[in-house]
Amino acid sequence: MAQLHWTNMTTSFGHLPASVQVFKTTDTLSDGKPNISWYLVADLKDKNLLFTVDTSLNRRLTPQQYYDRNKQPLAVMNTTFFSFATHQNLNTVIKEGKLVGYNIHALAGKGKDTLTYRHPFTGALGITKKRKADIAWIYTDSSQRYAYASQRAVPAFKDSSSSLAARFNKSKKATGHHFAKWKMQTAVGGGPVLVQNGKVQISNNEELKFAGKAIDDKHPRTAMGYTADGKLVLLVVEGRNPGIAEGASLSQLALMLQAIGCTEALNVDGGGSSCLLVNGKETIAPSDKQQRAVPAVFIIQQK
Repeated sequence: MAQLHWTNMTTSFGHLPASVQVFKTTDTLSDGKPNISWYLVADLKDKNLLFTVDTSLNRRLTPQQYYDRNKQPLAVMNTTFFSFATHQNLNTVIKEGKLVGYNIHALAGKGKDTLTYRHPFTGALGITKKRKADIAWIYTDSSQRYAYASQRAVPAFKDSSSSLAARFNKSKKATGHHFAKWKMQTAVGGGPVLVQNGKVQISNNEELKFAGKAIDDKHPRTAMGYTADGKLVLLVVEGRNPGIAEGASLSQLALMLQAIGCTEALNVDGGGSSCLLVNGKETIAPSDKQQRAVPAVFIIQQK
């Protein structure tokens, strides 16, 4: 993908601290399709910034509603995948050091595999109390206080049990991977992981996120990453807006994040959910023509 030119748009969003900047590009992507993308970069080391999440139990709120109820923070962005039927987060969420959302670790088989379950470990981005970011592949269980993380992609496995807990708890190395306690102050999950060690490496096959060639489909996107010098990146791509902004594939999204300088980066829920508010102002236009209500958001506040 040709190098994108990003324009600093920080002054368009009213007062922001010097440690937070906002950029936009309208350069076309590798396939020549029209593109509108934005990213916000924030310095994790700025002690006046608070990186947190908000969730809405058994219901969903729009990013604007989260903005209003959190005393108008600097940034609000959609995060986890979720169930439209139950409004439940389908990925890890950690708030103030406590697990408030859990990965779904059992996917029921279909067709000939109706008696089997596939057990994926999906990616999440976390920030420690010492303001260090990490992306890892996560195991969570509601009976355990902490999430457990592998620092390399864990292939999903298949068996006849709907529960992974018993097998996993016998050994934190049940999968042949080393899992360690993941003590994060704030975290949100999604998947797949897009960038690892500064290289584009998409762990879609391990995480079982998108079937077949769906990673090449163009959609609105939301993603997160961090740089080697301790900057957090929140990126959104407008899409489903014919002739104006067609969206990005996961490969294009990964290349964008790598070019921005992300050491590690993670895809989160895209499509109609994609939304980034800066000081309450929209960046991309939501593809549903209005903000979709979601059960969890990532928030940056000024202390």
